[in-house]
Order: sequence, then C-alpha cells, then structure tokens
Amino acid sequence: MSDYVQTSVRNHIGFITLDRPKALNSLSLAMVRAITATLLGWRDNAGIHAVFIHSSAEKAFCAGGDIRFFYDVGTATPKGDSALLEDFFTEEYALNHLIHFYPKPYIALMNGVVMGGGMGIAQAGEDCRLRIVTERTKMAMPEVNIGLFPDVGGGYFLSRAPGQIGTYLGLTGEVINAADALYAGLADVYIPTTELPALMEMLATTASDDIRLSITEFADTFTGQVSAEQSQLAQHRAIIDQHFSGDDAKAIVASLMHDPHPFAQQAANVMQKRSPLLMSVTLEQLRRGITMSVADCLRMERTIVRHCFKHGEVLEGVRALVVDKDNAPQWQPASLADVTAEMVASFFVDAWPDYAHPLRHLD
Repeated sequence: MSDYVQTSVRNHIGFITLDRPKALNSLSLAMVRAITATLLGWRDNAGIHAVFIHSSAEKAFCAGGDIRFFYDVGTATPKGDSALLEDFFTEEYALNHLIHFYPKPYIALMNGVVMGGGMGIAQAGEDCRLRIVTERTKMAMPEVNIGLFPDVGGGYFLSRAPGQIGTYLGLTGEVINAADALYAGLADVYIPTTELPALMEMLATTASDDIRLSITEFADTFTGQVSAEQSQLAQHRAIIDQHFSGDDAKAIVASLMHDPHPFAQQAANVMQKRSPLLMSVTLEQLRRGITMSVADCLRMERTIVRHCFKHGEVLEGVRALVVDKDNAPQWQPASLADVTAEMVASFFVDAWPDYAHPLRHLD
C-alpha cells in the first residue's frame, strides 16, 4: 500500500483519503495500486455498503497524474520504452474502469483542485456515482497544456457533456468552478466547505440503504448558493456550441478569432498556446468517443498515450511547465496550419494486436 493513501471503515462506509498534500495528491503508480487494491478488497465485502473518496487537505482533491514522474522516467529511456510508464497508464485506466462500474455507491468529494487523473477517480458511472463540489472546486482536463490529451476516460465523459462543452474543455484545458461542473454534468451536488464537518458527522450515523440519498438531501439545503444556471459555461453556451462543433481544430480557432466576443477571443488566445498536434488529436478522440463504450474509450486512450510518449510532445510540455518552468514549449509542429490528417491518424494506429492490448480484458 502507498503511504499517500489512507483507508478506514466507519458505519459500513469505506473511506479512501488521498494524503499527498505537497504534490496536490498527484497520483503515483503506488497510489493507483493502493486505490485499486482497496476497491477490489471492498467490492465483495458485505460489511461495506459504499465508498467515499476525498482528500486530507482542502487545497486539492487530486491534481492528476504525477507528471514529473512521467518526465523523469520518459527521458531516462528511449522514447516510449519505459516499463514503468506502461504500467502506470495501464493500471490507471484499469482503475478508471473499475470505478465506473463499481457495484456499490461511489462518492467523490471534489474539494479544491481536481484535474486530469483526479477526474478519472471521481467520474464514476451513472449507476454508482455521486460527485460533490464546493466553492473551492477548480476542475479541468488541462492535458493539452503539456502536450497530452484528456485521458482517464475523458473521451467518454467529455464527449457526453451538453452540446460542445466537452470539446471546449478538452481543447482549451480551461479551469471551471462548481457551477460550471454542475452545468456540464461533471458534478451532482454542491456543499460548502463550512458544512463538510457536518456532512462527515451525518455519514457516521446515517442508516440509509444508499448514502447518496442522504447526501443529496443534505445538499438540498445549499442548492440556492451555487446552481448550474450561474455557470459561465451556461452563459456562453451558444458561443461554445457555435465555434466548437466542427471536426477541424484549425477551423475552430479561425472561427473563434473572427468572433469579437471576449469569451471567444479568450478561447482563441488560450488555444494558440496549447500543443497544436495534441489539440487535433483530442478533437478526434472526442469525436470517436461519443459512440464508444467506456472500455473501448479507455483502450483507445491507452493506444494514444503510447504514441504520445513515443512522439515526445508530452515530454517537451512537462519540461516547459514543470522542469525548466520557462513556459515556452517548442511544439512539433509549431502551428495548427502544419498539423496534417496523417499526423493525427498516427496516434490512433493500433500499438498492439487486439489479443495483446494491455486493456483487452475490460468489458
């Protein structure tokens, strides 16, 4: 087990506490394995009726995968040849699948930063999930900022957001708040942080057959404080749907640039800083994902991430953002105008035969 994942059982509820505050609970391979082992151990335990995952600190639920680890391991070996990287993504995506189809209520308290891999361990399936946001929630799938793409099932849950909101979030990597998350269908209830101690006390005593009902009733008191209607995404929905409906990232940016609205101009400016190639790959991922199952999306993403490290764009993105911190990545290619259909298609070419795919056993 990982030192950064604490577990306990109280009132028939299994609590998973992420406890790596200095790294904003960024997921290491050991943490992925600890969460997986815990969930597998609790799955058939009749004494545990639900799972509640949260953080030991208010600043972050989980900021994603440990990207410094990605860089250190990815640059220590020939591109694409690190066994540790292979293990990390295979096991992380298998964990995302386990969570999506967990047979017991799975509640995620997304307080503070919740990005990338943090979304993967929070966005469970409709049959089991309850996703809580607070006034501290800062949610994003910001992978295009480091030359990656919105993985951990992002091809599934982003592509199913209302209208083109998922496309907007995936291509810009912009951060959204609690109201936005509720509007986008990426959260279910809002509870202010001042009430979290009372929530935990309620969980310790409730006799409900499904604690999601108890939490929802608890949260109903605060519905008026933050609602989907207050969302910036809701206010700019028409602009988002208008500009992000196409299948060409170049055309999307051009459309945004011709719109004088400040929201459109901001989106265009942000996209011009992201990896042109991985924005284009992300758009293709989301368009394919809308018709795919969770398992097929994760298998597709496992293939894409294999090609990402082989290409090296993600290593350059992490170098610029985290290692050298010059915020001046040298993207290859440098502009959307130079991204070809063949370049994008290469990220979707099977990296393994079907019988050898590392996630072949997912249903």
